[in-house]
Amino acid sequence: MLAADRPMPLDSGAQLGPFTVAYRTYGRLNAEKSNAILVCHALTGDQYMAEPHPVTGRPGWWEVMVGPGRPLDTERFFVICANVLGGCMGTTGPHDLDPATGRPWGPSFPVVTIGDMVRAQRLLVDHLGIARLFAVVGGSMGGMQVLEWAARYPERVLAAVPIATAAHHTAQNIAFHEVGRQAIMADPDWEEGWYQISGKTPRRGMAVARMTAHVTYLSEQALHRKFGRRLQDRQKPSFGFDADFQVESYLRYQGSSFGDRFDANSYLYITRAMDYFDLAAEHGGVLAAAFRESPVRFCVMSFTSDWLFPTSEAKRIVHALNSVAADVSFVECHSDKGHDAFLLIEPEFHETLNGFLNGCCERLGLPQGELKPLDLSYDPTRDRVT
Repeated sequence: MLAADRPMPLDSGAQLGPFTVAYRTYGRLNAEKSNAILVCHALTGDQYMAEPHPVTGRPGWWEVMVGPGRPLDTERFFVICANVLGGCMGTTGPHDLDPATGRPWGPSFPVVTIGDMVRAQRLLVDHLGIARLFAVVGGSMGGMQVLEWAARYPERVLAAVPIATAAHHTAQNIAFHEVGRQAIMADPDWEEGWYQISGKTPRRGMAVARMTAHVTYLSEQALHRKFGRRLQDRQKPSFGFDADFQVESYLRYQGSSFGDRFDANSYLYITRAMDYFDLAAEHGGVLAAAFRESPVRFCVMSFTSDWLFPTSEAKRIVHALNSVAADVSFVECHSDKGHDAFLLIEPEFHETLNGFLNGCCERLGLPQGELKPLDLSYDPTRDRVT
């Protein structure tokens, strides 16, 4: 339980506390407490990044990155991953009980921002007795949190690795999120956000929201390679509106399973937090001002086929860092897998991250590591949690 002594102020002007932050750790914290890496998860992710998910039973969302001989080597690093504020896997959010009323917060939960999420993570890091994180790493919404950490608490971070992300949400990003939110709120079972009281779940709306978002995580090349125009379990079209095509069947599965593991109100709140994120606006409209005189070492990464958070957005961050002479490396990884590439087997990405972290280890006198060979045939088809 955090913020027990006094509530934590939120960007909206509200206050929240005490509240719970659910987290998982992997590896061991060294005696100097200098090997801690905080991993920030993406939109519908959670703390279960390297172990079976307790709800779905599926492997952790970043199991390809965490463990011995992997970039986030648990034989060298103490890796922390926390469910974000407003989430639905143990951290306080709209699905939890409001102590003032004894019923679920629902839509009365205060609106949270990326900054609020990072403030809550800082309280967790304080609770763990860690004065300075070796690195903060994250992709997509996790990358936004990384940037917020580096801007807000530069003295608490040695290295920052924002991956497949941006310093603000574009109009296109906001538009896709609004489609998803409207789908949820149009579901009769949403009940103005009070569905928990009647034991309902707006599954149809959540399915549409998930299907819409999932399309943005993939590239045209990835969709074509995986599905093309192949029919699903039939030799010819049905001339109806069943899932004739494999891609339709895939999206329907993604949508139907989403309501089993995620809370509808949490989806509204977290997408809104991403929409509000604008690091330049927090610093007088000048992005470079967020990083002026920063001691943090940055490694910014993007993917060639990511059209949701394209390389141009990563370069905007890099240009801002260069303009204030920050210590920054930039790599555009070649991949045809779209935004989801940071969750998949991508050797160039893995090698780049490992090399950057090894360089940081050298600076601190920590042991360096080599990657174990990757199983390039491994192509998980589980539900993505971007």
